[in-house]
Amino acid sequence: MSAPAEANAVVDHGPAAGITWDLSDLYAGPDDPRLDADLARSIESATRFAAQYRGRVATLGAAELAAAMDALEALQEPATRAAAYAQLLFASDTAEPKHGALLQRVQERGTEVRNALVFFELEWVAVDDARADALLGDPALGARRHLLAQMRRYRPHVLSEPEERLLEETANTGPRAFSRLFDETLGAMRFSLEAADGSREEKSEEEILSLLYEPDRETRRRAADSLTEGLRKNARLLAFLFNTLIQDKATRDRLRRYGSPMDDRNLANEIDAETVHALMTACERRHDLVGRYYRLKQRLLGLDVLYDYDRYAPVLEAEGQRSFDAARALVLEAYGDFSPKLSEIAGHFFEKHWIDAELRPGKRGGAFSASTVPDVHPYVLLNYTGTLRDVMTLAHELGHGVHQYLARPRGLFEADTPLTTAETASVFGEMLTFRRLLRDEPDPKVRLGLLCGKLEDAFATVFRQVVMTRFEEKLHAARRAEGELPIPRINELWMETNRPMFGDSVALRDDYAWWWLYIPHFVHSPFYCYAYAFGELLVLALVQRYDEEGAAFVPRYLAMLEAGGSQSPREVVAHTGLDIGDPGFWERGLVLLEEMVAEAERLAARVAPQ
Repeated sequence: MSAPAEANAVVDHGPAAGITWDLSDLYAGPDDPRLDADLARSIESATRFAAQYRGRVATLGAAELAAAMDALEALQEPATRAAAYAQLLFASDTAEPKHGALLQRVQERGTEVRNALVFFELEWVAVDDARADALLGDPALGARRHLLAQMRRYRPHVLSEPEERLLEETANTGPRAFSRLFDETLGAMRFSLEAADGSREEKSEEEILSLLYEPDRETRRRAADSLTEGLRKNARLLAFLFNTLIQDKATRDRLRRYGSPMDDRNLANEIDAETVHALMTACERRHDLVGRYYRLKQRLLGLDVLYDYDRYAPVLEAEGQRSFDAARALVLEAYGDFSPKLSEIAGHFFEKHWIDAELRPGKRGGAFSASTVPDVHPYVLLNYTGTLRDVMTLAHELGHGVHQYLARPRGLFEADTPLTTAETASVFGEMLTFRRLLRDEPDPKVRLGLLCGKLEDAFATVFRQVVMTRFEEKLHAARRAEGELPIPRINELWMETNRPMFGDSVALRDDYAWWWLYIPHFVHSPFYCYAYAFGELLVLALVQRYDEEGAAFVPRYLAMLEAGGSQSPREVVAHTGLDIGDPGFWERGLVLLEEMVAEAERLAARVAPQ
């Protein structure tokens, strides 16, 4: 009997072939007996903890409360380690049934741990304000002060213990299950691409998206058409997932008494709605910069009309393929220019196999850095196709990884930051890499191309992320007001929110209306996207401060990263001398973007005069 065709197929792993992570620092494999032992240990410890503290939280002194938090953190770490491993294994191959089964089992055991411990937070937030304030002001509470204060902010939104336990139990067969199905569906999808000779070949999501950065316009158009076609074929299932998850969130928001769909995200991000509104409206007021740049790009490309599939076309000589080794060298050198310590830490990810970068069927799309647990280290996943954008993605995810590595001493509860500051080190790493590229490039044509690429990345990180947040606002509002939304209605909302960003500078085809279907943030982390704009504009302000202060800025920046989530975003950023509470703060970054657009116009006048 002949082998199945799939077994004989040659898989192109791309320019990062062989670059896969070694997860053995977590477990030897999915059958490692330590994994189930860790889960059992967490469950047993949680049961003992509950027996010791249930009904007593309101009576604890500051030192006792701090000790309880230490014990709580220690008992949750083994279950978190198992969860991190299962999630990484699943992301590496979503098509392997064993990986999905392990993820489900770990999530179910994690629910047992959380349900055994939910009483603690409920009892703590129920403590009267006067006593809580006295405890939080006691030096004996030490490093636990910020976390405990943050927990009390949820006081209006917690439910009874039986209700909390029920919501946690049903999450495994509700939102977590639908999120997993989204990942498996996108991981299995193949996009049929028509070649120049009329033949067709199958591409993964990452491969098809990378073709939108090709110099050849016809290749870009065919890739865009293929993406749309693939999404349309799977639209019924994907739209059902969106509708279901949005309604599930509406139900949970109602039960928890949140006034708007974004309230829980703002609370987790330790930011108020007014600040988010100020950020987004400041960006929307500068949509003129987007139009101004894309009209320049249209001229540089010599096009009568700049279509949506032309947005990421390389300008002049800046693109081209880059090997993974070249990307590694560039990023490490760029990090080293700023701080040898950053470069050394980033180097560990390559040397110790903490990166998974090759292309594979079934592998999750996109990129991320997972912090895992403090006594191990982060892991980075990306799908490297060799474009300049992938080089920047590598710099971005290593920024996350270095940030997570530096914050490990803060412990499991306080190492991770809210999303508002989570994107700082990643975007800063991109900027360091971009500046290194620009510094080493003498050709003004290539410099212009690099600058254009950076502007497009910045626009995607600032303006597009705000657009996506506005889309989510409209999507959630429409679902709550109109019931289950048909696909044409969601398409309409997507186009309605995207058009103002581009104005008349980019022609959005009707096909573009389907492109909301593949964006994972809408599924996994509703209202995540504004954090990217926050991070980009914050980094532009940090870059300005670095340019002003030079080497004196470096230790303050590292102190900000080392603080992790142990302080509020405002306090963390204050390490660098900046105040995100300043009403004019966001304008600093937008002014720098305007200067970059003006510089691109000046370079264009030199190398491509009209």
